[in-house]
Amino acid sequence: LPGPPFTHQQTPRKMVYYGQTSCEQDTERYLDVVKYVFSCYKKEVPLVVNTMGWVKGEGLLLLVDIIRLLSPSHIVQMDVCDWKAMPPLTPEHVHFSAGLHTKGKQQSKCKQLGLGSTESWKCSEGEDMSAPQHKLLYVHPEFPRAGVAGEARVHSGILRDMSILGYLGHLQSPDIKAVLPLHSLVPYQVPFNAVALRVIHTDVAPSNIMYAVNASWVGLCCIPEEVQCQTDGPVLLTQTPVCDCLGFGIVRGVDMEKKLYHILTPVPPENLRLVNCLLLGNIAIPNCVLVGQQGIEGEIPYVTSDYNYSI
Repeated sequence: LPGPPFTHQQTPRKMVYYGQTSCEQDTERYLDVVKYVFSCYKKEVPLVVNTMGWVKGEGLLLLVDIIRLLSPSHIVQMDVCDWKAMPPLTPEHVHFSAGLHTKGKQQSKCKQLGLGSTESWKCSEGEDMSAPQHKLLYVHPEFPRAGVAGEARVHSGILRDMSILGYLGHLQSPDIKAVLPLHSLVPYQVPFNAVALRVIHTDVAPSNIMYAVNASWVGLCCIPEEVQCQTDGPVLLTQTPVCDCLGFGIVRGVDMEKKLYHILTPVPPENLRLVNCLLLGNIAIPNCVLVGQQGIEGEIPYVTSDYNYSI
């Protein structure tokens, strides 16, 4: 846990590419992703769940859903010294509160008779009133301006770029003297009909799909179905799958004549053989990768300073 994430990247046991920095647009798929990843947990070691910082409005309701789904033994809740809007996430609160996609248990009649809350869970007949039994560890830091939303967004964007750059660093030779620009590295050639394609965060017309994919960050994924295509491709999925992600890559180019994607990725070849799906999300390649490559003459593709903001 100590240190910023880009300094100690590891290959996860189970990973899904959600493809967006916030889950507001599709909370149902977010919960499906959490369920899918959590299903891999065999309980042989302790598990720490790092929840996100969206804890207002629907974010708080979603957090209640996640607590119900994962049934943690302990919850560590960190308050902010100048903000008191979030209730303590006690077992009682989680038990009776409605989440975004789950319902809370109704208060039983025994509760109104003045019995203790723990007893009231046992009073309702014919209904499963099994209550959450987690222990709440409530931390109240005395740091003014802790958790200021605007600053957190800027910092998370920088850390995300650093994580992507750290990941791309695995493409380099261990010899630190020979750092090569990305356009000097040899990409993998992937036939259009070997992998299915899906844009996660928005609808893209099939005629424009290659413009969207070119020079993009993609999740290299594995769907259970065999990819079948009657033509040379591309193969387009109509829905976003919840499936294993084996790593990431950059679509370095698209060869429309030979029907090939050119992809740079540090994922080892034995894992790449399992990849049959490319997911394109709303995660951008850091600007410095596009504008800071050495040895490029003339205009840089996809980069312009002559931009008309009225369009």
